Amino acid sequence: MQRLMLTGPGALRWEEHPEPVLTHPDQALVRPIALATCDIDPAVLRGTFPLPGPYPFGHEGVAEVVAIGDDVRSVAVGDRVVVPFQISCGTCAACLRGRTGNCTSHPPLSTFGLGPLGGLDWGGFWADLTLIPHADAMLVPLPPGVDPVAVASASDNIPDGYRAVGPQLADHPGAEVLVIGGSAAPSIGLYAAGLAVALNASRVVYLDNSVERLEIAKALGAEVIEGPRDARVGRFPITVESAGGAKALRAAIDATAYDGWCTSVSVQLTDVSLPVFDMYSRCCTFHTGRAHARPVIPEVLELVAAGRFDPSLVTTRTANWDEAVEALVETPMKLVVVR
Repeated sequence: MQRLMLTGPGALRWEEHPEPVLTHPDQALVRPIALATCDIDPAVLRGTFPLPGPYPFGHEGVAEVVAIGDDVRSVAVGDRVVVPFQISCGTCAACLRGRTGNCTSHPPLSTFGLGPLGGLDWGGFWADLTLIPHADAMLVPLPPGVDPVAVASASDNIPDGYRAVGPQLADHPGAEVLVIGGSAAPSIGLYAAGLAVALNASRVVYLDNSVERLEIAKALGAEVIEGPRDARVGRFPITVESAGGAKALRAAIDATAYDGWCTSVSVQLTDVSLPVFDMYSRCCTFHTGRAHARPVIPEVLELVAAGRFDPSLVTTRTANWDEAVEALVETPMKLVVVR
């Protein structure tokens, strides 16, 4: 079979590789049919995120099940499924608490398609076949009528946006939400804005200086404000920082209301000074870290199936399988490749 290898910044190539085979009764083999770039991928391809390769590429996508082990019960051959990007067994203490990104049955950070960061044993989604361990625990069947192309990022970036607004709005129904958008985690911020609208926030403000992203946020139903990431736009019970950098993070914290919740979905590669006493005084809850994707994927898919949230609005380019390398090197904000 063929799989896509990232060999350096802006460098990708297809290589022949032996087909994976089932070696345990809880495993499945899947054939990816709609693959998406994560927000990290364009930075990796530009050489601005420290994952230079070589390693098998990609960790977001929808696939078709082509084989299952004898113990697999939740999916059947022919099913279309979302494949979470993190490896999780479903039975360890962390998984049972919903912390599937920290499954203790495997080495820390085990993920598909992130090279040494996620462990090289798992391979990448951009391949003819992918081996899935713990198929019953990991694979999420696609609801009837949901387009695989629309939810190709349900492996990672869409759940990442959900975790920044979903639990918070469940705890504080109808709260106002601010998303500070930007280039560090552009699609995650947009997904968060659209999901906040879908979850009935009373007001969703999206702040950014990119006309393209502002237009997408508007299409998702958010109120848009064009301006710098540290523009003063009020205080909100729920804030989301997706722009990256100390200035945006400080702005999001400063915009968080008393007893509010601020989530940073961007990756800060350097230490950032925080106004801890002011956060203490306002009882501000701050959260950063990797999203635990698997538990919330069904909730995201339910919103899509109900017509309340359309993630396809965030996709900026769709390409065919034979155009994949060319399209990836161009680093669009959110690419979906279909076959």
